[in-house]
Amino acid sequence: MKENSKKSIKIVPIILAVVILIGAVVGIREYLYLQNHIDTDDAQVDGDISPVVSRVGGYVDTILFEDNQHVVKGQVLVKLDQHDYQIKLEQAIAAQRGASAGIDVSKSQINTTSASSATAKSNAVSAKVRLWRANQDYTRYANLVKEGAVTQQQFDSAKAEKEAAEAAYQAAQAQYRAAEGQVGTTRSQLQVTNTGVDQRQADVDFAKLQLSYTTIKAPASGIISKKSIQTGQLIQAGQTLFSVVNDNSIYITANFKETQMEDLKSGSNVEVEVDAYPDHIIKGQVYNFSPATGAKFSLLPPDNATGNFVKVVQRIPVKIKIKTEEAFMKRLRPGMSVKVSVHTDDK
Repeated sequence: MKENSKKSIKIVPIILAVVILIGAVVGIREYLYLQNHIDTDDAQVDGDISPVVSRVGGYVDTILFEDNQHVVKGQVLVKLDQHDYQIKLEQAIAAQRGASAGIDVSKSQINTTSASSATAKSNAVSAKVRLWRANQDYTRYANLVKEGAVTQQQFDSAKAEKEAAEAAYQAAQAQYRAAEGQVGTTRSQLQVTNTGVDQRQADVDFAKLQLSYTTIKAPASGIISKKSIQTGQLIQAGQTLFSVVNDNSIYITANFKETQMEDLKSGSNVEVEVDAYPDHIIKGQVYNFSPATGAKFSLLPPDNATGNFVKVVQRIPVKIKIKTEEAFMKRLRPGMSVKVSVHTDDK
């Protein structure tokens, strides 16, 4: 009994020594690790998610995809009923044709009024020549009547001819000005018609654009999710129909405490462990830092100037780009939880 008691007394210190030694080794190892690493488990897989929004309203005619299906950029995914937009396009085209016909009419009127103006101008020139001759005859007869070479009747006849030529010239000038005014009015009408044609062309282009929006295509290559439409459903312009998780857009968002930010810098090497695949360590690098804490971007950011103040350690989102084989990258999904370890001893 005494020998057993003595052995027990000797074993206890040995066990304590071993425990202390193991604790010291673990503590030193952890201390040395923390000197060169910054860890956080407040991190997740993230990625670019493109919402697909309808630009026009209408009834869903055809759905050409299934949930969680991979699609390529430009692939037709949804077709809306086109009848209303097709009719609007036909109406716009008809209005454009009517406006174009108005241009032909205006051009014809310009040709007609231009010809009338040319005739009136020719008449005015002829009347001017006639007036010049009548003035010459009147002057000559006025001198001859004083000398008695011609009779008073001849002089009166020359005077009447002069007055008639003046009246004819004035009438021809008035007719020419009226014809020119008509040409100017017709040209103005043509400009207005041209403006109308341009407007009708814009209406046609807009109707074609609206019609093209009834065919909804994939904005990027990736996997479709969150489908919220069914065939025959009425959707509105601006309504989100589904989302596409873009290919090759996966990255890590790690939320580090503000007390950990001192030694973090862009370009630092990172090791990422995905909770879903704990045996697969992913390599990455710190890319950039958020311009504000997560609390500031929340729906109701805290206002420390009101109420009782309780200091809470804030977290700052850090974007980390990862590098791994493509096959494993395809297995990652935005929202997966990960653990991040940043090497702070990088030079």
